[in-house]
Amino acid sequence: MNMHVAPRLGWWQQTWRLTAAAALGLLAWFTTGVAVSKGPAGEVGSWFFIGDPLVAGACLTALLWRRRFPLAVALAVSVASTTSALATGAALVALGSIATRRRPVEIGAVVVAYVTATQFAVQLYPVETPPGTFWFQLASPALTAGIAVAMGMAVGARRVEVRSLRERAESAEREQSARAAQARALERNRIAREMHDVLAHRISLVAMQAGVLDHRRDLKAEENRVLVRGIAEGSHLALEELRDVLGVLRADPGLPEPPQPSLDGVPDLVADARASGLDVTLAGTVTGTPPDLVGRTGYRVVQEGLTNAAKHAPDARIRITLEGAAGDSLRVSVRNSPSTTTTTPAAKPPASGFGLLGLGERVDLAGGELRHHPTRDDGYLLTAQLPWPGPTHEKRA
Repeated sequence: MNMHVAPRLGWWQQTWRLTAAAALGLLAWFTTGVAVSKGPAGEVGSWFFIGDPLVAGACLTALLWRRRFPLAVALAVSVASTTSALATGAALVALGSIATRRRPVEIGAVVVAYVTATQFAVQLYPVETPPGTFWFQLASPALTAGIAVAMGMAVGARRVEVRSLRERAESAEREQSARAAQARALERNRIAREMHDVLAHRISLVAMQAGVLDHRRDLKAEENRVLVRGIAEGSHLALEELRDVLGVLRADPGLPEPPQPSLDGVPDLVADARASGLDVTLAGTVTGTPPDLVGRTGYRVVQEGLTNAAKHAPDARIRITLEGAAGDSLRVSVRNSPSTTTTTPAAKPPASGFGLLGLGERVDLAGGELRHHPTRDDGYLLTAQLPWPGPTHEKRA
């Protein structure tokens, strides 16, 4: 169903349309007066100067409601133009207005009414015409009606086009807003993952060292100073790393982000964990330098494994294995032995529950596979296998 709703017109648009209708009517009225004065009657009657303008004024006034009642106004003005030459312009404007709706039945009805009305108008104002001019009298109003219909159809098509363009622009704006909201959500998730990866590991080591201070009463003074110094340094590094992550959030979008960790940073990560009191060994051989995404994901796997070990088994032995080569895959495993602590720390580090979930998303984005499960000896094993395309594949890509 074609629901056409005419747009509202401002006072200026209404004014110039009524002015155009009045101008066309004056031209037809003056031409008719000249023709009647030269015809059989010899002069125009009082109706021409009184009744004709009154009917034309009523028709022009009726045009103000043509958008609310388009068909009724068009038919009424076309019929009323039978008795008023001055109303010819109003009839043509009404015909053009109904044509903007582009409904053939309505247009045909108004055209027939207009052409028929012009034939009766000839009887009201007799003019001298040569024999055989009936077809001319019929074709002339049909031609003017056709011009009005063509102009109205063109205006209607233009309105449909403008409305379509406006709807497309609004749709594009909505889609742009949705894409912007999605981008903001993705960026928030990325920042949340970065903050977890950066801070959870550092805070876990600090909490582990604080727990040792709280439960070990047999430590020497030097050992106490080492642990306190480790807590202070870890807290300071945590603040620095948090400042870096927030700096990315607040920075100018055009500025480059700080460098992300890669697989080359794993030895430093292990050394950091050892300095905090964890028993960590690093083994395996990696041939070549993996792509940025693969190396960064491998680093995060090791970091998450050390974080979980520091939280749940700070006295366990941790073994990290890195193996891989270009054209094959990068395999990362973090295995910790069961904890030997029999007492429960008074302040256990809080578990967010999102570390392994976020890590799984990272590995999925890299096209890899993540597995984690307890071992038979009550330890824990975290493994990840990441695809490492060869140089030929990278060039083709």
